[in-house]
Formats: sequence, structure tokens, C-alpha cells
Amino acid sequence: MDMTSASLSAWSFGLAAFGYLSLSAYLFSFGRTWRSGTRAKRMVAVALLSTLWALGNLLYALEGQGQVLIAASLADVLKYGAWYAFILALLAPKDDGATKALIPSWLPATCWLVLAAGTALQFSLAIGWLLPQDWLRTLIFHGLAEAVLGLILVEQLFRSIAEDSRWNVKPLCLALLFQFVFDVYLFSDAAMFYRIDPDALSVRGFVHALAIPLLMLATERNRDWTSKISLSQKAVFHSATLFLAGLYLLFMAGVGYYVRYFGGEWGRAFQLALLSAAILLLGILLVSGSMRAKMKVLVGKHFFRYRYDYREEWLRFTQTLTEHDSPQTLGQQVIRGLANMVESPAGTLWLREPGNQAYRQSARWNLPECAAEEVYDSSLCHFLLASGWVVNLEEYRCFPARYNDLDIPAWLSALPNAWLIVPLMAGNDMHGFVILASSRTPINVNWEVNDLLRTAGCQAASFLARMQATEALLEVRKFDAFNKMSAFVVHDLKNIVTQLSLMLKNAERHRDNPEFQQDMLMTVDHAVERMRQLMMQLREGATPPGGICGVNLTDVIQRLHKDKMKQGRSIEMNILDRLIARGHEERLERVIGHLVQNALDATQPSDRVWITVRRQNDKAAVEVGDTGYGMTQEFVRDRLFKPFQSTKEAGMGIGAYESAQYIRELGGEMLVESERDHGTRIVLTLPLFVIRSDSDLRDQEAA
Repeated sequence: MDMTSASLSAWSFGLAAFGYLSLSAYLFSFGRTWRSGTRAKRMVAVALLSTLWALGNLLYALEGQGQVLIAASLADVLKYGAWYAFILALLAPKDDGATKALIPSWLPATCWLVLAAGTALQFSLAIGWLLPQDWLRTLIFHGLAEAVLGLILVEQLFRSIAEDSRWNVKPLCLALLFQFVFDVYLFSDAAMFYRIDPDALSVRGFVHALAIPLLMLATERNRDWTSKISLSQKAVFHSATLFLAGLYLLFMAGVGYYVRYFGGEWGRAFQLALLSAAILLLGILLVSGSMRAKMKVLVGKHFFRYRYDYREEWLRFTQTLTEHDSPQTLGQQVIRGLANMVESPAGTLWLREPGNQAYRQSARWNLPECAAEEVYDSSLCHFLLASGWVVNLEEYRCFPARYNDLDIPAWLSALPNAWLIVPLMAGNDMHGFVILASSRTPINVNWEVNDLLRTAGCQAASFLARMQATEALLEVRKFDAFNKMSAFVVHDLKNIVTQLSLMLKNAERHRDNPEFQQDMLMTVDHAVERMRQLMMQLREGATPPGGICGVNLTDVIQRLHKDKMKQGRSIEMNILDRLIARGHEERLERVIGHLVQNALDATQPSDRVWITVRRQNDKAAVEVGDTGYGMTQEFVRDRLFKPFQSTKEAGMGIGAYESAQYIRELGGEMLVESERDHGTRIVLTLPLFVIRSDSDLRDQEAA
């Protein structure tokens, strides 16, 4: 080590020694009560051993003696051991037994094995069993193994902690991640090029010192170091994957070293090519669904009493069912949710529509379409409904006696890779069933798998039943809207029939009158045009053709007055203001005409019926009144504007309801005043259609 590197290394590790010494003093300031805890003692041990490690490297940078280097290396191993013990203590159950955290047996055993190997390595050099070059080569790989194992522990700690307690342990995980990642870089670079980078080694103490404030913050946030930690299968899966990936990279690094050593002039090129191929192969393995399935089965089989983390499985299955964009995609989501539980790559869903006696393929995922039907009373359906079992077709082929008299249909036998049949039970009825293809990796379908699939099938059946009920409700609402619109059309047809009947009644007396004949042709033409519009409404909806425009109320009232005069009834017409209202001319005329006709029906020929048009503030007011029979206040309040409510024996009770709905759509209002045997007064307020003759530019110039 040259003088510049030695000086930088001395300052770096001197800063680290001061930092860890300050951390030790900070921990001792908490008092004897805090230090009496097991986890707290391990934290103090970490701080003291880290201080010794930094001091050892400081002395080696100042004096350069080999014995000091061995002592510093041994302190480095002990420092890692203290961190391992501390993290494992966090992952272990509490002393009161409240937290039942399971630690995989391979994890602490691997930690102690690596630490024992590191300790033996230092003593082997000290007593002369190893040459310095062999010691250095072994030290590099051992340091890399220590750092990778530390990353595994940190990753498992962070994943195992509850969401609401991660705030306490985040600074600790960040500090250790920062230190271990730097050590991985340092030793992996040394393993690849068979030399330790002097610059990286010189700043190692400075890098470790940067993480000390985070350790102090973590200690301040959680002085008892107990944070609702429970080990999950997901954490073990990721930790095991990271551990195997580290072992794989260590092995490939060793192979690369020997390729470079014996490769001569092309050794470095061969080494880079081999490492590139190794990284590519690792990436392929990590993204492989089959490898992930094998790892999950390995973790569930060897490290846990139960194969599934039921909380994770249920949350994932529920999220899968609720992610569908439309009812048509829910079937495929059900297949995917059940398939993910057993690592199946394909499946198909069979449902029975309401009122149908056969199950048909409703959705499929990575399986071909099947046009076959399975009747409700077949052997398969009867067995699934009676037992509720998950049928394992592989077991059925080997041990058919376990399934009594079950007869598998021919279409199912021809289905490629058919494996499991999961019934979707909704109460005492079978809503359908899901057929899953063979899994990516061999799975023992035991009682746990059966129970999970049966329970998930019941939840899926409830989702599918709700979807079908929603679709049925939407269909009923569409029919209800169509029936309501049809009622409006029938009401208008009744008025047209009444008009044509009156014309035919008068035709006997006035058939030779040319004026009557002309009027009759106009009436028939108007009736035909009105019926054509009604047919258009049935096809295109309730909205009348054309947009809202200005309607001259005077012209409308005059036409109504003329029409009623032809029918032999007299109407008083009072037009106080000539106004133009917003709306559809034909429909507004129909609404006002309906009110006028109701007034005529409720009066005797001697009673008064009038129409008044006037301006009321910024709206047009059309008043239709009579001195006829009138209505009770109860009828006006509770029944007048409801469909199918009428005081007339031949009435349908649609006209008033339709009229009120249309007036509200225009932004107007319908006010009713009525008293029994004293007549009725109805006032329509309509928004005015404003026609401006001046330009906005003139207003701006005037301003």
C-alpha cells in the first residue's frame, strides 16, 4: 500500500472508529434497563466489534504489520457475526411468545457455517497452514459470501415486518443495505480481477461511517427492537432465491477465475464471455415461471408446516376477481385466480345459464374451444354436486375406485393436459366448474390444496352469481324503459284514434262538403305523420328527433284553439305577450294540447276553459284553466304525476306524467291548483328562447 492510499485509509477507518465509538456511547446512554434485553445486548456488541474492526484497520494503515491485518480481518468476521446474530434475534419470536415467527432452519446454520469458516481462515494463516496468496484468494470469496448472506438477511427482515411497523426498521435496513452492497462490490471486483481495489478498500471505513447516523436513528425509533415481525412464505421465497443466486454467482466467479488463470492470452476474454453467459442464464431462470413454481413448492414443502400463506393467497385471489373490466372478462379472471394457486398455466370455465339444463364452456385461458355440453344430471355433475370434491384426473386414472361410480365424459378425456376439476358451489347448487391444466411443476394435491380450491371456488361462484344477477337486472331495466316508452306511444295513439273516430263520425253528415273533405285529408296526413314519429321513437329512444329550438307559443295556441273549435268546443284564448319558448314545437303542442283536452273532459259545455300566455319574469307562463270537476289535494300531491294514475275511466294515466317529465327536461316547472267541484288551474313556466339582433362587438365598443 503506497503512502497516499495508506493516509486515505487511515483517515477513513479513523472516522469509522470514531463513529462506532460514538454509537457505543450513545447506546450506553440508554441505561442498564435497556441493555438488559437480548436484542439490545446484541446491538451493543455490534457497535463494540465494529469499533475494534475500524481500529484494527487504522493500525494496519499506520504500521502495515501482517499480524494487525489478520486481527483486523478476524474483527471483520466477528462484526458480520454480530450483525447476523442481531438480525436473527429480530426475526426470532418474542420472549413472551406473542409473536410466532418461523425462521428457516438453513438460515442460521448457514450464517454460523460462514462465520466458522472465516474464523478458521484467519487462524490458518496465523499458524502457517495457508500461504498469503491462498489466504487472500480465499478471503475474497469468503468476504463476498458474507456480504451476500447479509443482504439476504436484510431483505428477509424488511419483507417479514408488518406494514405499520416498517417505519421503525427502515433506517436500519437502509444502513445495512448500504454497507453490504458496497462490500459485495468490493469483493466481487476482487474475485473477478484477482486483486483488491486499493481505492475502494481505502474508503471502506468512510462508507461504513456514513451509515452510523441511520443506525442511531433506528435505535432511537425502536429502543426495544421488537416490531411485529413474522416470517412469511413470500419473504422466505425471495430470500431463498437471492441466496441461490448468490451461490450461483460465487460459483461462476470461481470458474471464471480459473478460466482466466489457465486461459493464457485469451483468459480475460474467456472470463468475460463466461460471466456474460452466466448472467444471461441467471436472468432466464429468474423470469421462468416453471422455476418460480419449483421454488415455491420447495419453500412450502421444506420450510413451513402449511404450504400456503392463506392471507396472501386470499388477497391475491380477491384482487384477481375484482380486476375485471367487464362481466365478459370475469370468467377468465376466475380461471386465472384458481390456476395461480396450483401453478397451472391454463384452464376453462363451464357455466349453466339460468333456465338451462346443460353446462357450456363460458371462458377459456390457454386451452382450445370446446363445443360440447355437459347435462345437469350427468355422472360428472351429479358427483361434483353431491360430494363437492376437487376431482384429480391423474388420481382418477390410477385409482378410479376412490371416486365411486364417477364416469368421465369423452370430451373431458380429449381435453389436453386436463388435471383438476374445481366445482363452483353456491349454497346447495353448483353454479359451474373450472377445469385446470397440469401444473408447471409436480404438486401433491393433498387436503390443504383441496380445501383451498373448494373455498376459492365458492367465492368465485358468488362473484359469478352476482354478475349474472346484475346482467338480469340490467335487462329488466331495459325492458322497463321500453315498456314505459311504449306506454307513452300507446297514449299518443289513443289520442290519434280519438281524433280519427271523431272525423269518421262527422263524415256521415259532411261527406259532400268540399271544406270538410280538405280538412279530413289534412287530419289523416297529420295522423300518419304523428304515427311515423311514434315508430321512430320506439326504434331510436324516447328523445324526439331534432334539437331544441324556438317555439312560437302564439302559433301553438292558435292551432289548438282552431282544432278544438272544429270539435265543437269553445276555448277562451288570452295572449298577453307574444313569446318564443325553448323546446320541440310538436312536443310542446302535444303537452299543452293534453292539458287542454283534460280540461275539456273535466267540464260541461257550459263551463269555461281558457288558455293564457304571458311573460313571468324571465320565463314564459302558459296557464290552462277550467271551472270543471277539479281534483282533491290528495290526488294532486300523491297521484297526479305518477304513471298509470287517472281520474278518467278510459284514461291511462300517462299524459300528465309524460308532460311533467318533459317540462322538467326543458328546465321549466308545472304548477297545479285545483279544488273539488271548483275547477283546475295549471301553469307551465318555460324558459324563453332569446334571439339577439345586436352583435357582442357593439356591446364591447359601448363599454
